[in-house]
Amino acid sequence: MAARTDERNDSADRALCLHVGTGNPDLGHAHTTTPPTETWGRKERYPGGPRASPGGGQGEAEEIPDEIRAEIQTEKNKLLEELKKKENPPVPLAPVPNLPELKNGDPGDPDIREKRDKIKEMMKHAWDNYRQYGWGHNELKPIARKGHSTNIFGNSQMGATIVDALDTLYIMGLLDEFRDGQEWVTNNLDFGVNSEVSVFEVNIRFIGGLLAAYYLSGQEVFKNKAVLLAEKLLPAFNTPTGIPWAMVNLKSGVGRNWGWASAGSSILAEFGTLHLEFVHLTYLTGNPVYYNKVMHIRKLLQKMDRPNGLYPNYLNPRTGRWGQHHTSVGGLGDSFYEYLLKAWLVSDRTDTEARSIYDNAIEAIEKHLIRKSNGGLTFIGEWKNGHLERKMGHLTCFAGGMLALGADGSPGDKAGHYLQLGAEIAHTCHESYDRTVLKLGPEAFKFDGGAEAVAVRQNEKYYILRPEVIETYWYMWRFTHDPKYRNWGWEAAQDVYSSGPTYDDVQQSFFLAETLKYLYLLFSSDDLLPLDNWVFNTEAHPLPVIRTANSTLPGNHVAR
Repeated sequence: MAARTDERNDSADRALCLHVGTGNPDLGHAHTTTPPTETWGRKERYPGGPRASPGGGQGEAEEIPDEIRAEIQTEKNKLLEELKKKENPPVPLAPVPNLPELKNGDPGDPDIREKRDKIKEMMKHAWDNYRQYGWGHNELKPIARKGHSTNIFGNSQMGATIVDALDTLYIMGLLDEFRDGQEWVTNNLDFGVNSEVSVFEVNIRFIGGLLAAYYLSGQEVFKNKAVLLAEKLLPAFNTPTGIPWAMVNLKSGVGRNWGWASAGSSILAEFGTLHLEFVHLTYLTGNPVYYNKVMHIRKLLQKMDRPNGLYPNYLNPRTGRWGQHHTSVGGLGDSFYEYLLKAWLVSDRTDTEARSIYDNAIEAIEKHLIRKSNGGLTFIGEWKNGHLERKMGHLTCFAGGMLALGADGSPGDKAGHYLQLGAEIAHTCHESYDRTVLKLGPEAFKFDGGAEAVAVRQNEKYYILRPEVIETYWYMWRFTHDPKYRNWGWEAAQDVYSSGPTYDDVQQSFFLAETLKYLYLLFSSDDLLPLDNWVFNTEAHPLPVIRTANSTLPGNHVAR
């Protein structure tokens, strides 16, 4: 802390020199990507140092009268206070949406309750082992019994599993475990690390997880941490187009894109999956910067030509041009479409622009990507350079739930059509599970020749605890109450513990955030997190619908 204080005093000296000695108006640029302390600390207005004259002569320093010295000290103290405020801005108290009390969600039926209790046991088992062997690490290697991390979290121990699991623990009533997580977040979660992270993953897992934990528990620490992290992500938007880089260094603010992405492009599903969290950040802080960033992305996309009405997965943030013409509702594209629909829902259905963009996108997807196989299975293929690849990824299976969620509000009389289409996608994805030995779905499956809903390549024959199929089962259950969706969910829950397969030894944080949460909700009553009041982000973190008439959003126009 002492070094920090010295740095601030030195910064204040230099700031005062710039402000008083030169009268320069651009004290503290709004567009700088580094904190003012660092900018001032590196920049000398005159080569001779703070006391040199504008003419460059070094000369002797004149004695400063005590009165002027006191005035300088006063101004210096004011600047120090301003610097402190910029580094740790207070988060204003926004009214928490008037949400109904969180229900227990008891399903009533003893058999269903027993299944739900089993899911809760699975959650406690996953958490307890992470608590014992991987605490503070991003994820757990359950066989090796040690911590694990991937490049999406950089090289730091950010406790991704803790943050991702908080709301699941709270919803399941595992409050001792929740309090352990809260204590770790309070004392250990630090975003000032020299670490390069995925903007997308950190947004959906950390900001989404922290916001959900705040809304559910009311604990201010989660909101404050979310805002601090969001500020660290903002430099990623400093590109010629405003389309953010895929990665950003949390300390330096330097951003870049994945080396494998087409022509240095940003990814549609990454820069298109920020809206829910950023709108809530503006709601909670009163700061329009977050909302403006995501709305700028939307406006830019709407100005661009879209081949066949489809959105390619790659966009170059330097030139504003599409990269490779590859369109997918699975990996690289998926949650972009999801967030168009959910932008409308989280706005209490007032963001009609988002709804219209979603409807147009779905119309193009249905026309160009959705097909029926020879065996009668409805699937969503991928568009690659002018032709349809008859392959569907596990990630694409979320779309069944999305189509069902968006059915109400569809143009014309298409609500029934989209609910049915969602059911057909759910059926196809269940078939991809049912046609494997372990009854767990592969990473991708084909519809070519005699192969239908089965993985062909060896590198697609694996399951990494993904949630998308369970997610669709849950949405279909909520909208139809057809018991087959609970049956299918229970099949998958049992098969996770099948014996005999080869394991990859990674307990993904999304297993606790999404897969187990959706399973628990599948066996709960509908009054636990009702969809009229909550919108789930793409990591299954529930965020409340913002009733704009009572919100602190700038001018109440965020969703209009």
